[in-house]
Amino acid sequence: MFNILILGVTGVSAATLRAYNVDPGLVSVSGLSSGGSMSVQLGVAYSETFKIGFGAFAGSPYDCARNQSYADCMSNESPLITTPTANMKSWSGNEISAVDNIESRKIYIQVGSADTTVGPNVVDQLNTQLSSFDNSANITYVTTSGAAHTFPTDFDASGNNACTDSTSPYISNCNYDGAGTVLQWLHGTLNPRNTGTLSGTIVSFDQTGQYGAPGMDTTGYLYVPAACQGSSAICKLHVALHGCVQGYSQVGSTFIKNTGYTMWADTNDFIILFPQAIQDNKYYTIFGGKKLSNPNGCWDWLGWYGTNADQIGGVQMVAIVNQVKQITNGYQGNSSISTASSSKTTTPSSPTGATSASSSAGSAEKLINKKQAILALCGLDLLLILIFA
Repeated sequence: MFNILILGVTGVSAATLRAYNVDPGLVSVSGLSSGGSMSVQLGVAYSETFKIGFGAFAGSPYDCARNQSYADCMSNESPLITTPTANMKSWSGNEISAVDNIESRKIYIQVGSADTTVGPNVVDQLNTQLSSFDNSANITYVTTSGAAHTFPTDFDASGNNACTDSTSPYISNCNYDGAGTVLQWLHGTLNPRNTGTLSGTIVSFDQTGQYGAPGMDTTGYLYVPAACQGSSAICKLHVALHGCVQGYSQVGSTFIKNTGYTMWADTNDFIILFPQAIQDNKYYTIFGGKKLSNPNGCWDWLGWYGTNADQIGGVQMVAIVNQVKQITNGYQGNSSISTASSSKTTTPSSPTGATSASSSAGSAEKLINKKQAILALCGLDLLLILIFA
């Protein structure tokens, strides 16, 4: 049984985001579902900022919804990736960072075998798309056996749902340490996580101005371990993006506390940045011309807030990149610091319940199709209740 530390948010009101001694060459990002898709967007469009790489838990292919219905990018469909991949190539070095950067980035991809909200077929296409740009040795693709649409952990935490359920808060004990696995894939072998009382603090910051954008909350959060609160230690930065219905305004600090990112951060000199999206009931014209609101606080993978939502200049991505730049602005080291600085102790083992995508490609659990998903949720608009949760 792990001891989950109940951490309070410091300060009565959110403070100005401060700089820390964080190496800008040691920055990575991961997220669940809409957060996974946003991680892919950030990792592709801003690969010069996320120099380590990115991780996607149940994320869709890059630019998936621009030239096809967003419903084709979820519900275990097999979305087309020819045009999105061609866009990556034609935008390279202009609308997005040079795609040649991707070849040297570490990429982590995960999906639950029983996920019917996004689904293995969608994630298969993400893997295929990214594999055409990256060295295969840099990509790991994991299917977690029996897991639904949820962030997988290997410990119980108050309020979490069962691994087989796609329900709030979309975090589950699936006998698979998602946070630890993605961090170790991206950054290399790490010290064992802290399963007891954590040393650090959750810090709230003002997520407005250059650090905010439409569809984002006014407050964001950092987990800062004790070692990173001063200036002596050179720390790493990982951005952890919640999914829909997982923002602070909806589930409080559950995503921050229950996913396990902070446990690994505490013993490995990571600052974890938790940007926050928020519900938006206004209707916008998304990719493809459909009018749609964002009532579940999803990250923008549909073009709610501009046709450049997944390109350089996309307002939510700009806000997150500005947060990263401010945090790393206190770096006191030099460029000789290795971007693969991971000569720590324990090597991650293969967690129970995880199988490779290749071994599970023919799984009988890949049964649901788009029509079944829509019928089950009584209409496409209601599908947003679970869309990229």
